[in-house]
Amino acid sequence: MTALQDLLAFQTETEALGQIAGRLGWDQETMMPRGAAAQRGDEMAAIESVLHARRTDPRIGDWLAACDGETLSQVDAAKLRHIRRSYDRSCKVPGDLAAELARVTSVSQGAWAEARERDDFAAFAPVLARVVALRQQEGQALADGGSTYDALLQDYEPGASAAQLEAMFGEMRPRLVDLRGKVLEKPTPKGLAGTFGEAEQLALASKLALTFGYDLSRGRIDKAVHPFSSGSGSDVRITTRTSPTDPFNCFYSTIHEVGHACYEQNIDAGFALTPLGQGVSMGVHESQSRIYENQLGRSRAFTGWLSARMQEVFGDLGLPDAEAFYAAVNRVQKDFIRTEADELQYNLHIMLRFDLERALISGDLPVADLEGAWNDRFRADFGYEVPKPSLGCLQDVHWSIGLFGYFATYSLGNVYAGCLAEALRRDVPDLDAALAEGNTVPATAWLGEKVQRHGGLYEPRETITLACGQAPNAGPLLDYIETKFSDLYDL
Repeated sequence: MTALQDLLAFQTETEALGQIAGRLGWDQETMMPRGAAAQRGDEMAAIESVLHARRTDPRIGDWLAACDGETLSQVDAAKLRHIRRSYDRSCKVPGDLAAELARVTSVSQGAWAEARERDDFAAFAPVLARVVALRQQEGQALADGGSTYDALLQDYEPGASAAQLEAMFGEMRPRLVDLRGKVLEKPTPKGLAGTFGEAEQLALASKLALTFGYDLSRGRIDKAVHPFSSGSGSDVRITTRTSPTDPFNCFYSTIHEVGHACYEQNIDAGFALTPLGQGVSMGVHESQSRIYENQLGRSRAFTGWLSARMQEVFGDLGLPDAEAFYAAVNRVQKDFIRTEADELQYNLHIMLRFDLERALISGDLPVADLEGAWNDRFRADFGYEVPKPSLGCLQDVHWSIGLFGYFATYSLGNVYAGCLAEALRRDVPDLDAALAEGNTVPATAWLGEKVQRHGGLYEPRETITLACGQAPNAGPLLDYIETKFSDLYDL
């Protein structure tokens, strides 16, 4: 075998082991008995030790050196780019630190869920402080004297920097805040009335998943405290959650996670268990989940179809017509939860988290002061008080599992989605007619062809640029939001 063949065969086994680790994480959030948390932490640490040893195996360096100068196909060159990036980064992180991070974040996840349930941030703070300290160590090892936060950010959006994201947020904030002020002066549209059974919600959620192209022969839907998608290739699982008074929480969480899952399911099958066999970045991943959820799922055309399906299941919804239903789906109101936020206010939630997590990683914000800092910032940004931690700094799972640098990719995904939606409507002018019939195929097929099938073949921004015909920028997203909500609120 050639050096390239040896390297790729070795990498296939590493990718397979990574999928097994991901399955352990899925089980922890869905099926695992609560009492197994400590043991699962040890299991996660053990498999991370094996993975870290493989990712830093000296033979990888030898194989990469032997491949230098060879004539490579575009696909093989892309595979080597990912392997080299992973090898260089992994070699900077001590193996015992990688294992300890896996163990602590596994245990921390359970501690977060219990603290959230009890609204007790003080009980969780020492665990979170340990996670932050470990991620600081990792970031410092990766940064080589540069920005610790930027080093961590590369795990989620290669090539991005805090300075770039800060500039993007600086462009977005004034227009969003101005529009929000105008909208909140208007009457709030009526919401749904009544209660909605869990079994019925989950049944309709499954129908929505199928409507958006999720292949249940290679996936499954379960419940979790915080909805997520897990896996790639032939085993891609999602979770959702239910609320007896807010079925939109279930339905749009499901559509969102289906966007992630379809990205993974639609990657070129030849890329399976290679570095190209997963989404290229979290920003691009979020572009798929957000365009499925918002530009498609919350569109006037699709909500007309969804309104009829909900009436078939639940009967009277307390709304007079499809237009009132559309307004209810998209209503802007005072709330606390990021995952339930409307498109207008969502990115303001991300900006809050972006600033706070940078302060945590830099050491400017001690973990013990996080709850107060969150509440102060929320009051300044949104104008009202956070009543309890589960509606504030304990609402998201991300920091408990060490995902510092992740939050900004949600807004980056929104920006990418805005660019993709503009290009989609240009290429598929009769899109609304299809969505009004519950037919998402013209949209999902376009996304499959333009974005999803490529997996990690291109770099993140390159993926969006090739799909849209121009480099991504915040303009299309901001224009879309202003047009949509100006129409909804008669501004």
